[in-house]
Amino acid sequence: MNGTEIQQMDLFDEPIPPETWDKTATQRALDELFYLAGKFRSSKAYGELINFIVRFRFYSPYNAMLVHIQMPGARFVSSPKRWDKKYGRRIKENAHPLVILQPKGPVMYVFDVVDTEPGPNPKPLPSEVENPFKVRRGSVDSRLLDQLIENAKRDGVLILKHKEGSQRGGSIQPANDKAPRYMQIKTGDRVVNVPVRYTILINEMLDRESAFAVIVHELAHLYCGHLGTPNANWWPNRQDLPINVGEFEAESVSYLVCGRLDLHTRSDEYLSGYLKQNEEVPNISLECVMKSAGLIEQMGREHLRPRKDNINE
Repeated sequence: MNGTEIQQMDLFDEPIPPETWDKTATQRALDELFYLAGKFRSSKAYGELINFIVRFRFYSPYNAMLVHIQMPGARFVSSPKRWDKKYGRRIKENAHPLVILQPKGPVMYVFDVVDTEPGPNPKPLPSEVENPFKVRRGSVDSRLLDQLIENAKRDGVLILKHKEGSQRGGSIQPANDKAPRYMQIKTGDRVVNVPVRYTILINEMLDRESAFAVIVHELAHLYCGHLGTPNANWWPNRQDLPINVGEFEAESVSYLVCGRLDLHTRSDEYLSGYLKQNEEVPNISLECVMKSAGLIEQMGREHLRPRKDNINE
């Protein structure tokens, strides 16, 4: 997939995840609901969820998750206004509304294509609607990888190539506080300095796709809070998680991000093997997994401004 396709992947111009992590009781209730109700504790149910999100590429991972919870067989969803204006279709009587998140407001209502019908002046449905799960050839454009690496700087993440053994892809670790370093980020007509807080080392022998997958995996550890956080509004502090829980979350994020680009990585094998051998998934945070995947996707699509409280002029 090339850089242009990445920018156009979201056909409905859906909002990207919020800049800050919502710590309200309403958001925490999502994880409580999933696990108290046992919604996705079974490996089978969890596998169905993440596979749906991988294929349902028109919305962020978080909103795709909300769609799957409400209508597992959904094909293509949009708002009534969009159905009417772009496709000349109207919402059927007794249609089933689906709730997803929207910018500058709490929620919006969308409807699957099965709950619409042709209006007076219907327009042909595009192939993305008729066949939303069509398999594509996956690749990582150099611009996508460069954008991801550049955006990581805003959170103090320095990504470097390193000579590693053939069996080691990469790692993330906190920077040395005793010898602080800074990175420069250009924003508008000025350059700002951001302190290096974490370093990701990737094997210099990896090809572009493999390097991308490794970086996604290590960033997932960071944004899921496994290394703590310099600011709780950026991502949560969950550094006391059991190792197996943290690894499962990171592999899930990597599978989602890479899978939505049709990249086949070791995360496929890890999750597939785990779900086959275990009846239940670890006690993970679905909210963290989905938000981290959405943030990393955004980091590959567009230039993000430095965080206001992460700048040393």
